[in-house]
Amino acid sequence: MVTKVPLAARGRVATSGARAVRVRKGETLYAISRRHRVPLRALIDANGLTPPYRLAAGARLRVPEVRVYIVGPGDTVYAIARRFFMSPARLVRENRMTNAGHRLIPGQKLILPRSRWTRGAIGARPKGRGGGWKPAPGAAARPPTTVGPAPPPRSGAFRWPLRGKVLSAFGAKGGGLYNDGINIAAPLGAPVRAAQSGVVAYAGNELRGYGNLLLIRHSGGWVSAYAHTSNILVAKGQVVRRGQTVARVGRSGAVNRPQLHFELRRGPRAVDPIRYLGKNG
Repeated sequence: MVTKVPLAARGRVATSGARAVRVRKGETLYAISRRHRVPLRALIDANGLTPPYRLAAGARLRVPEVRVYIVGPGDTVYAIARRFFMSPARLVRENRMTNAGHRLIPGQKLILPRSRWTRGAIGARPKGRGGGWKPAPGAAARPPTTVGPAPPPRSGAFRWPLRGKVLSAFGAKGGGLYNDGINIAAPLGAPVRAAQSGVVAYAGNELRGYGNLLLIRHSGGWVSAYAHTSNILVAKGQVVRRGQTVARVGRSGAVNRPQLHFELRRGPRAVDPIRYLGKNG
């Protein structure tokens, strides 16, 4: 079966401005987080608060800037979650969605929670028009223990993670479906190799449909993704070299035949991997 995914999210990312607010009489920290639509954890960190989080009426609190996603036409919760490598359940929970089917309206603003594997990894954004990269707003709010060491310099061009026939190419598939990467056929258990030197940002199976998923950060704001693997051979925070075996081909997730789903992302945007890869094999 060729893996197909819902149409890619087409909205845009913006940043809400930081501001100071006064605590109302009897108001709790949770109530303030809801009133100003910021994650509770971000509010705690921004103000250096400690349990039991008692607030005095009239006290000033800093509401930090947060990343928000402005919904585009046709966007779905699942497509937005895929774009930012987070679970749909977390996006729903952080935004307290209660409408039937979580139907989205173009122009609607959603908080983008910082996932433990995207903070400082995929959450980078361009600095001005001339390029250069810096962490997304809020990326340094906590110690970078979840990010690991800085990626080593890239070694040559990106290489194919394995040799095989492309089952599904990048882009629209018709019927409102879209592939954010490519799917490559290979024997069960075949070695999957790192497309470039980098640092393992995530290794797990929490994103529905991907099965066992591996994310590797590379210098320059790049991230490579390897999904549907049978097992992952490296750990989060580990430095890997270009061509190193990092996983084995499987059929985990939403596929019923052995294959690898491979993506390249620059910042949060998926790009066509074939444009950046050398000769197949």
